[in-house]
This record gives sequence, structure tokens and C-alpha cells, in this order.
Amino acid sequence: MLASLSLRRSLHSLRPRHRHLIVLSSSSAVPRAFCSDAAAAGTATTSSSSSEVRKYLGYTALVLFCGAATYYSFPFSDNAKHKKAQLFRYAPLPEDLHTVSNWSGTHEVQTRVFHQPESLAQLEEVVREADAKRARIRPVGSGLSPNGIGLSRAGMVNLALMDRVLAVDKERKTVRVEAGIRVQQLVDGIKEHGLTLQNFASIREQQIGGIVQVGAHGTGARLPPIDEQVTSMKLVTPAKGTIEVSKEKDPELFYLARCGLGALGVVAEVTLQCVDRQELVEHTTVSTMQEIKKNHKKLLSENKHVKYLYIPYTDTVVVVTCNPVSKWKGPPKFKPKYTVDEALQHVRQLYQESLQKYRPEVKSSNDDEPDINELSFTELRDKLLALDPLNKDHIIKVNQAEADFWKKSEGYRVGWSDEILGFDCGGQQWVSETCFPAGTLSKPSMKDLEYIEELKRLIEKEDIPAPAPIEQRWTACSKSPMSLASSPAEDDIFSWVGIIMYLPTSDARQRKEITEEFFHYRRLTQERLWDRYSAYEHWAKIEVPKDNEELAALQARLRKRFPVDAYNKARRELDPNKILCNNKLEKLFPPSESP
Repeated sequence: MLASLSLRRSLHSLRPRHRHLIVLSSSSAVPRAFCSDAAAAGTATTSSSSSEVRKYLGYTALVLFCGAATYYSFPFSDNAKHKKAQLFRYAPLPEDLHTVSNWSGTHEVQTRVFHQPESLAQLEEVVREADAKRARIRPVGSGLSPNGIGLSRAGMVNLALMDRVLAVDKERKTVRVEAGIRVQQLVDGIKEHGLTLQNFASIREQQIGGIVQVGAHGTGARLPPIDEQVTSMKLVTPAKGTIEVSKEKDPELFYLARCGLGALGVVAEVTLQCVDRQELVEHTTVSTMQEIKKNHKKLLSENKHVKYLYIPYTDTVVVVTCNPVSKWKGPPKFKPKYTVDEALQHVRQLYQESLQKYRPEVKSSNDDEPDINELSFTELRDKLLALDPLNKDHIIKVNQAEADFWKKSEGYRVGWSDEILGFDCGGQQWVSETCFPAGTLSKPSMKDLEYIEELKRLIEKEDIPAPAPIEQRWTACSKSPMSLASSPAEDDIFSWVGIIMYLPTSDARQRKEITEEFFHYRRLTQERLWDRYSAYEHWAKIEVPKDNEELAALQARLRKRFPVDAYNKARRELDPNKILCNNKLEKLFPPSESP
């Protein structure tokens, strides 16, 4: 499905850039070609001392000239020119240096320290030793966060080897697990007990510790974010050792640490409130914004799970609802109007036409080209986007083909909740997701739909090459103060809106251009929408500004929404040496002026 955290040893064969190393040496190390010319010249000159001085001065000038010419002729990108002055920048990397990247390849670090303890005792030892040395070991999960929130060059600790189901209480419907277990592993491990999780995010590869700590969520206006499923946690802290927190035991710290971003202790164990395992009916329909406005309140209140997928530059809204199979009626009897091949026909045709336009040298029988009949919709979309990812007219055609695909994919699907609630997000991507209040379940404010209408107008006005979908989901509120959906009012609901740009190519220049366009897109939404709708960016997707003024504005904005002083106070008490921190957290939550 998805590859997750990437960890690879940086061998010499993988680092061809070290060939660009420039070392300026003394005249005795002049290249042989230069020496032979000089020797020929020397036979035709006198042996006077002044001639010798001039000769060696000439050699020195020649070496300096060649060095300068080499320096300015290497094909470095503009943003890497400053690195040329670092003579050993591209020397072969040590054998113990690893490159760790997130799934999308948008963030990566190189580190020598990557701990993977296999037990609680080993984890406690790792934390204790790191604290004694004041060496950072940032907790990192599966590496799926688009912003790389768990990455740290100084060092990391990963609990992938601590992935057991420790206890299941069928009567209370709870499960206690090690925090390194992945969501799919957990679901598979408890289904024999007739249990499952209350809600799911789009994918199943996250570690439980990571998905809880960043405040991840599924969809359903009656269902809270995933941190609300946590009833107790075991934290390994640098200052206080291993502590257990719950609603009954240190509730203030418990609620703060549920969405603690990995900075209040390494989450070692989690107890989760589960629900009975059940089959769901997924119903996919295509609508318009006008129809959505009429039925929005009903859709939110009458469906256990609901999400909207908007297709930019079209009026298409894909509505996906999921509800338990009726015990009396059973699953719906429905025969699809179109087959999968028929639904994909327009997309395949567009790809063939676009391939001839952009790459006429490629023949349909080319062995290097995959059989398009074997590709899924998201794979086809990636290949289409890769042909001209920033051409608005091309993107509009791709979006129109996607709208046609969804119209021909209307229908029902029945399966277990962990099978149904997932969503194929496509390939590598940049994504920004914001969360904002949307009224109450009994009285939605309709601000959520207004946000989308403004966003779509912004896209069209600014000619943004925005691919589909714009995804909109809802949750109930959370009691965790650091959750984006935190609220003391139990009836409050929150809307989550995600914008996206795919990275369907490995070409560095093209990826850089897409990245620049995405951040332009994101900046426009930030400037025009976030403050007006009290929207805040998801912790796993928030990017730290490079500009100091913008960073200061972000820090002030976060203080208005979250208990930053209380959070920093807990960090000082539990991790005074900041070994669980990284640069991103330091910039988002600088120390208060008065501790």
C-alpha cells in the first residue's frame, strides 16, 4: 500500500556528489598535463633565479585559475552554491551515517543515532543514557507525517520492535498495546475478540503512538479525533522515569500528554477504548454544492461517517457515507451501472492522448511503459499529472476526467470498518490540512461550506493548478487541550479541510517547482482564509516559516489557541534537557519570557 519511514545506509555508491570535491594544493601537486607543458617551456628559458620565480608564480596562478574555473562551472543548483565553499561537503559519508526520510520524501535527515528498543526495559535504558549525555532522541513513528515532525538529525528513537498486543478486556472493550504497533496490526490482533477501533484515519500504516500524539482523526461528526479513544498511557520520561497517566491518575497531565507531540515522554504503552467489530455499508454518490447546501445538516447528523471530495474547476462533489449494515435489511442490493473498466475509460483515453502530446516519441507498445489497463485510478492520475503537473489547463482536464470517473463509480460497498474507512491517497504529495469550528451537531454553522466556496473561488481567481481532491471531513470535539478540535462544549463539531499537490516524479527540478507552487497555494489559503475561519494547521502537516516575522506571527497565533505555557511547563518538568525535542518543536513553542 504505502511505504512508510525510509531508513537507508548512506554508502559511497549512493553519493556520487563527492566527486565534486575541490581541494586546492601546493604547486608540487600540479596536474600532470600542466607539468608537461611547463617542462617544455622551461627548456626554452634561462636558469636565472628571476625566471624561476616567474615560472612558479605562473604555475600558482594557473592552479588558482583552474580551481576557480572548476568552482564556478560545476552544475550545482542555485540554492546549493553556498555549499561549494565547504571543501569536504561531498566527501564519502561514514558507514554509520543513515538517511531517514518521511514517506513523501519531502523531509529527510542524516543521523548516526537511531535506537530501536525491543522492550520497555531497553527503552528506559535508552532514555536514561541519552538524558545523562544530554543527547537528543526524538520519538519517530512510521514516518508518515507530511512535515516530518518526528525527524531529528541529532538522533531518534523508534518503537517499531515494540509492537505487541498486551491485554484485551472484552467486557470493557479495551485493549492495551505497545505504542510501536501499527494500526492494521492492532486491528488484526483484536478482531478475534470481536473488537475494533472506533474510527480510522485514511491509512493503516501509522504506529499507534504516533497517530495519537499528533492528534490524527477519521471522519464522522459524532466521532472525536483518535486521541479521545485513549484511556491511559505509559510514558518514559527523562526526568521522572516511567509514569502512567489516565483520567483517574494525574488527569491534567493525561489530557495534555494525549496529544503531546512526543515531547512529554516517549509513549511506551497505550490503552484504547474499542467498539464492537461491525460491517459497514459505504455509499458513494456525486452531487453539487447547491445540493450539498440543502442536505448538509442531514448528511452530518444521520451518517456515522461522512466526507466530501471536491474536484477543483468543476462543480462535482463526491459524497462518501458509511453506516453499519442493518441487522434487519442486510446489505443493499445494488448492481453497478458501470464496470471498473468503463469507469476508467475516460482517464485511460486522456492518458493516451496526453502521452502523444507530451511524449510523442513513446509508443504504446514500448516495453518501458506499463500496461495502463493494469493501473488503478490513482496510479493513472499520478502518471497524467507527471506529464505537466503545473499546467493549469492540463490539470483541469485531469480533474474533469476524475469527475467522470467518480460519476461512473457511484454505488455501494460492504466490508468491515477497517477495510471500508481507508482511502487511497495517491502517491507522494505535499498536503496542508486545517481544522476549524463548524458549529454544533444540532445546529451546524455552515461555515464549513463557506470555507470551501471561498477556497474554490481563490483557486480559480489565482489560476492555481490545483489537482483533486480537496478533502473535507468532520469530527466531534476532543478534551485534549493540544488537539486542534479541543473544546469544552460536547456538542461542538469541527471541519478538517485538506489541499494537495502530488509529487508524481523523481526529477529533482520538477519536484522543486511543484514544491514552490504548493507553498504559494498554501500561503494564499493562509492569508485569505485561516484567520477568518479560526483555522489551524494539523500538527503532522504544519510547516515552520523561514522568515522570522512570519515565525513570530505563527508562535503568537498558536498561543491564542493552545495552552502553550502549560505545555512548555510540562516539558520543562518531564524533559528539562530537551532530549525529546527537535528544531521544529523548538521554533513552534519557544520558552516563555517568564518561566
